Formats: sequence, C-alpha cells, structure tokens
Amino acid sequence: MNWLLVVLGGALGAPFRFLVDRAVQRRQSTEFPWGTFTANTLGCLFLGVLTGALMSGEGGTRYEEFVATGLCGALTTYSTFSWETVHLARTGQVVRAAGSAASTVLSGLGAVAIGLMVARVVWG
Repeated sequence: MNWLLVVLGGALGAPFRFLVDRAVQRRQSTEFPWGTFTANTLGCLFLGVLTGALMSGEGGTRYEEFVATGLCGALTTYSTFSWETVHLARTGQVVRAAGSAASTVLSGLGAVAIGLMVARVVWG
C-alpha cells in the first residue's frame, strides 16, 4: 500500500511540475530557468508545511509518503535543475548558472523554513 501512495503522489506531482514550468516560462523572456526554480521552491514550501504538520502530530505516514515522497518528490527536480545550470554554464552564461544554483538552493531552504513557520502557526 505504501508504494501506491508514492505512485499516486508522483502521478500528481509530475504533471503539476510540468504545468508550473510551462506557465512560468511562457511569461519569461530570459534563459534563466524560472519554471524549474518556481517548481522547486513550491515543492520545498509544501514539504516544510508537511514536516511541520507531522512534527505537531497532525500528519501521519500515509501523508508523508503521499505528499513528501510522491508529490513533492515529483514536483521538485534536482536533475532538471542540474541540467539547466550546466547548460547555462556550457553556453557561456556562467553568471546566470551561478545565480541559478545559488538562488535555487537559497529559495528552497527559505521555503522550507517558511513552511515550518506556517505549520507552527496553523497546528501549534
């Protein structure tokens, strides 16, 4: 049953990531990977809220497997982030590549922290 929850979460997270990426990229006229940045940051925010809920005793293993491993695992994408960063660097956009790497890591950490704070306010 646990693997099924992961599969279901992933089945929702992967298309959500695709839709977020396309929606954001459509509005941008830059090569900076804003779509992946947004998807990764949202996934980190969701994971922070989930972790905070679990720490308060409001969550459970099913939620963790479905949301954290499945949904957030498919929504966030280290491989695409890495590929886009390397692509920027290989095409001579080293400053953009460094900015992408630094901003993605910092926004992810910040989003998890904000998610934890939101969970603390909501669940105590």
